Amino acid sequence: QVQLAESGGGLVQAGGSLRLSCAASGRTFSNYAMGWFRQAPGKEREFVAAIDWRGGNTYYGASVKGRFSISRDNAQSTGYLQMNSLKPEDTAVYYCAADLFGSGSSWWFAYEDRGQGTQVTVSS
Repeated sequence: QVQLAESGGGLVQAGGSLRLSCAASGRTFSNYAMGWFRQAPGKEREFVAAIDWRGGNTYYGASVKGRFSISRDNAQSTGYLQMNSLKPEDTAVYYCAADLFGSGSSWWFAYEDRGQGTQVTVSS
């Protein structure tokens, strides 16, 4: 099992940027695909982005493509989600998740380990 801790959330104005971090511990981070998901109040959980365990392939949800960027630093055992051109509809709790030798799935239940989430609020 890998432990995940998100950070970097906060309040930002529309059009602004935030970078979320996901610090991993307990296992070899480089063996894990990483995904980001979000859930807004009253809405279903939504896939945001994923990167496969080799780091060569990235995937994005339609609503964030072109604005968000996922990356990883295996030496730091940390994954990142760079969020640009933020919109009020991006407001949600953002979760990172890890999938051992995963290909970067958009399915929440493909990930064995998940963090507690970090709140992102975008004001209009």
